[in-house]
Amino acid sequence: MNLEDYKAFTQALLEGFQADPRVTGLVALGSMTGGDYTPDDWSDHDFFVITAPGEQDGFRASPGWLPDARDIVYHYQDTAHGAKALYRSGHLLEYAVFDLEELRQIRINRSRVLLDRGGVRRAVEEQTVETLRWSARQRERTGVLLGDFLVQLLVGSGRYARGEKLSGRQLVKGYGLQSLLQLIQACVPPTGPNRLDNLDPFRRFEQSYPALGEEINAILEMPTPTAARLFLTLAKRELAGCFPGGLPVEAIETVRQALLRAERQTAAPGMPWL
Repeated sequence: MNLEDYKAFTQALLEGFQADPRVTGLVALGSMTGGDYTPDDWSDHDFFVITAPGEQDGFRASPGWLPDARDIVYHYQDTAHGAKALYRSGHLLEYAVFDLEELRQIRINRSRVLLDRGGVRRAVEEQTVETLRWSARQRERTGVLLGDFLVQLLVGSGRYARGEKLSGRQLVKGYGLQSLLQLIQACVPPTGPNRLDNLDPFRRFEQSYPALGEEINAILEMPTPTAARLFLTLAKRELAGCFPGGLPVEAIETVRQALLRAERQTAAPGMPWL
């Protein structure tokens, strides 16, 4: 969807809600906010719909209220509050429907209130502040994140060496990488424009850490045990100043030796593993 079509869809969505007395608010999220990143051909529409109490379920269950609903090829409710709609063009909507009290229970970061018939803007502002507090508390959990990171590398490489390659890859390149990105964002100042998402450590990481993003993407192309070892090496280099008492050297070396064993065991015949 090009930029003009994207804006036209947003306007159609807003006008539909303005004409519907059941709707008390529309909150744009992500690229739909029109903030520090402009929607491109790959951007979805992400938003919250705020309704009068008791009206939420109807909006979640059926997509008939959406613009051009006849062009929707798949719609489903994926969470208690949220749903997704896929259009024939390939455009995707990700949205959640709340009443005002439910809205006060969720985390919000980048957003823009497009419709407020009472209390919506204030609730969004309050939840944005609370989300910042929650994010700060998460960044303070560096000891837990480091422990999770080491365990995910250890267990993931072991599973991969055992033959559980899918599970091992998920632990190392999914959960392990997530913990590593959270640690980097808590400890290392960005070298590019800070456009990080405090709810998803993967979003816009490469824009904020260009060199690290390139290095991590290259590591992801490696076999899982090798990737685990290289993630550990990167963590030792980047996080050295993050812990007042220093990194747990013995624990890191213990994990490194286990990763080397897994790497030796899974190396292709005749191929170097170091």
